[in-house]
Amino acid sequence: MSGEDEAGRRRGEDWWSTEIIEMRPGLIRLRGYPIEELIGQVSFPAMIWLMLRGELPSEAQAALLGAALGAAVDHGPQAPSIAIARMAATCGVGINNAMASAINVLGDVHGGAAEQALALLGEIVAAQDSGASVDDAAAAALERFTAAGGRFVPGFGHRFHPVDPRAPRLLELVEEAARAGTVGGRFRGAALALDAAIAARKGRQVPLNIDGAVAVIYGELGFPPGLCRGLFVLSRSVGILAHAWEQMQQAERNKGPLPREWLWTYEGPPARPVPDPGGRRDP
Repeated sequence: MSGEDEAGRRRGEDWWSTEIIEMRPGLIRLRGYPIEELIGQVSFPAMIWLMLRGELPSEAQAALLGAALGAAVDHGPQAPSIAIARMAATCGVGINNAMASAINVLGDVHGGAAEQALALLGEIVAAQDSGASVDDAAAAALERFTAAGGRFVPGFGHRFHPVDPRAPRLLELVEEAARAGTVGGRFRGAALALDAAIAARKGRQVPLNIDGAVAVIYGELGFPPGLCRGLFVLSRSVGILAHAWEQMQQAERNKGPLPREWLWTYEGPPARPVPDPGGRRDP
């Protein structure tokens, strides 16, 4: 092979260079580990960790990550992503199309709150590193958030649950993990301090929700905010798949967001005739 051909081949091989996977006929290694050794020994949460972080987690770390992923798998057809999956399924599309339709709406408003919450908690932890107390850091972070026009503190409050039943249990697991030395507990402390700061400002409790709770776990485990949305997609995809599949077993077709006897509210102009082409109306 000529030097020019060798350079061209090298350029092609480097085109999609990656540290994630090595693969050639008869061989698959993920982050250096042979796939056949990972199979049956490494849990799915641990595989997620390995793929994203480059190293295998401890069993305790993988269990805590799995708890966060498992807690957010579903919130029923009143959640837009789940409703969209079911509506898409009634249109006769494949299960991958129904899932993709649902996943595509997981954005800043529906699915992005954990990322935003972790960024806010990270501010509090960083301020502590500079010498501030956790309470002062939380109050300052809340002040900056509201001064910038923030209305809903990400990770707190829920439009459906007075107290999100998932959040307290996840915080319990974080507390247990902190006592065991699996995590440091600083993000949990930041969330509790922010909770107190919100209550002091509003004069009422606005409890931590699922997004805030998983943000605490992802922060404790060292995941950056930018990965939170992707992790939520992995989690909620389980519910999306279950609902899409259930809907596909039913005979309904073209099922919209409301029963057909319930029509939307029309607020436009009243009924009116269309003008004739010459601008005249029939007498």
